[in-house]
Amino acid sequence: MRSVKSLLAAGAATLISSMAFAADMPIAAPPPMYAPPAPPADFGGWYLRGDIGMTNQSAKRIESALPAGFSKTTEGLGFDSAGLFDLGVGYRFNNWFRADVIGQYRGKSNLHGSDNVVGPGFVGVNNYSGSKSEWVVMANAYVDLGTWWCITPFIGAGVGGSYNKISGFRDDGVSYNPLLNNSVAYFADNGKWNLAWAAHAGLAYKVNPGFTVELAYSYMNLGDGAPGNYRLFDNSASGPTSIKVKEITSHDIKLGVRWDLNSPPAYMPPPPLVTKG
Repeated sequence: MRSVKSLLAAGAATLISSMAFAADMPIAAPPPMYAPPAPPADFGGWYLRGDIGMTNQSAKRIESALPAGFSKTTEGLGFDSAGLFDLGVGYRFNNWFRADVIGQYRGKSNLHGSDNVVGPGFVGVNNYSGSKSEWVVMANAYVDLGTWWCITPFIGAGVGGSYNKISGFRDDGVSYNPLLNNSVAYFADNGKWNLAWAAHAGLAYKVNPGFTVELAYSYMNLGDGAPGNYRLFDNSASGPTSIKVKEITSHDIKLGVRWDLNSPPAYMPPPPLVTKG
């Protein structure tokens, strides 16, 4: 009986000693939790852009020299619609301000219009035809006005240069000289650079952090255009011309895209806490 008690006492002492030893052992630290990198801020960085659209163009008047005592009025001056496309690179400075530089080609559009010429004992008509196209280089700045349901309205302005080319210009009627009625004058193709400026407004939809679609309107002032030297149909006269197409403007509708070059990386799931090996 005494031996059984002794065995129980010895076992209890051993158990207590083991528990005390285990309490004194350091506890191993748990494996570190995976901490994904913080996503970049939702603004700042470079982007690429591209646009396609249609133009709705007009001009204020066709200017030409007239003999003393003659006057004229321009009727029906305008252009057919034409396509446009552009490419550019920009930088977003913060979550409301960005700027870009674009190169834009504006396709050929047919020109039409007439001048009614009146002078001492004379009444005549100039009927104009031809086409024009432009290359535009422009720096733009935009202000984003807030975002609702991923849609951001914006406004902007731009300034740059426009190379306006007049092609196939023809004058039927009074021609270059109002004293030469019922004649036809042909003009060489010619282009010239002008100061250009624009005002923009539109809506942007962020498809994902790196891709945005825009629907925009632009008012463009492209300056003047002028054909080259003239030649009468019978080669009876030729030389430089004073004709100018003044104050070419356009109302443009564009569909554009922006690619953010600083978009956040794709989501990476955390690594497993337990691995086999």
